[in-house]
Amino acid sequence: MVAIGVAAALLAALCWTVSSSLWRRLPTSLGPAELNLLKNLIALTLQLPLLVGAAASLPAGPTLLLLLSGVLGIALGDSFYFAALRRLGTRRTLTFDAGGPAVTAAAGSLLLAEVPGPQQWLGIGLISLAVLLVALQRPDRSPGGVAELRLGVVLALAALGCGGAGALLARAALRASALDPWLASTLRLAAATLVLLPLTGRLWGHLRRPRPRPNTRRWPLVLVATLLGTTAGIGLQQLALASLPGGLAVALLATAPVMAVPLAPLEGDRPGALGVGAALLALAGVVLVALS
Repeated sequence: MVAIGVAAALLAALCWTVSSSLWRRLPTSLGPAELNLLKNLIALTLQLPLLVGAAASLPAGPTLLLLLSGVLGIALGDSFYFAALRRLGTRRTLTFDAGGPAVTAAAGSLLLAEVPGPQQWLGIGLISLAVLLVALQRPDRSPGGVAELRLGVVLALAALGCGGAGALLARAALRASALDPWLASTLRLAAATLVLLPLTGRLWGHLRRPRPRPNTRRWPLVLVATLLGTTAGIGLQQLALASLPGGLAVALLATAPVMAVPLAPLEGDRPGALGVGAALLALAGVVLVALS
């Protein structure tokens, strides 16, 4: 079960990395919350059959935790994330997950009585150090100026806080029940979509507005990014949270920034020797966590 959790967490990180790069390059005038609603609607449409026949047997307490997790982690967290992504780029936005493993592990120790062992703490430390090194790299260019970069940092930190809180709530729900991780993912998506529904009018107005360029290129990007980041990514995240202690799962999920290093040149970002060294550190941390 541990091996399945490790594999699920790493695959989720890879899905988020690729989907983030696709969202970053998507030509759109949608705001972050509207873009979040769009991808949630698409993903929920694909996953809704999972709820058919299961609604009557859902346990009340864990279901409430998952719904709250969806509001915090997806509705709020992803909206902040999209806003930061436009200002910082894929690799730097993902690096703010560096605080995720330590925060989630500490909170899990206090709230869920899940205390990682020494080897696991060392692995978490190496992963956190790796993504922190990536975060400390100076940007090659900052077209939005210093103010935009600072706003991007604030938004990325807000996304980190909401995502961490959502992960802990989801972990608590999965511990307290035998809910299928993919069903849990659908419940979280449903809650996030419901909260964002008031933006439907603005979203529809944007989609109907005539564009000077053909939109044939945008929809394949939207669909692939949604399938990878929201459908597969969140489902694999829930599987990892169900199979591993929260701190360890988030540590493995936090390898996404390092996976973004090979994709950085597509955005004009040059990781350099520091980025490669960070990738090796993260790999060592993942091995320690997996072997423990």
